Amino acid sequence: MQRVAKTVYVGNLPWRATEDDLASLFEEFGRIRDVRVIQDPSTGRSRGYGFVELDGSGQVQKAVVALNGREFQGRPLMVSLARPKPVREA
Repeated sequence: MQRVAKTVYVGNLPWRATEDDLASLFEEFGRIRDVRVIQDPSTGRSRGYGFVELDGSGQVQKAVVALNGREFQGRPLMVSLARPKPVREA
């Protein structure tokens, strides 16, 4: 049986937060498939949010409850299930 990955949105990230920082924060909630801190393409600077993809949905809700509002590098995080990307029509 294949496990389904669930993606978590993480907002209000400090500018200095790295993908490794996010991975460390979420590792207690299960196997991490992917971590992305979104960066401005022209400056390379963080846009202040990212996504963490966890393997399976068992711990995702626990991660959201435990980390939403938690202080991380001096800022309270906004953590929720990520919404699917909207489909753009050509």
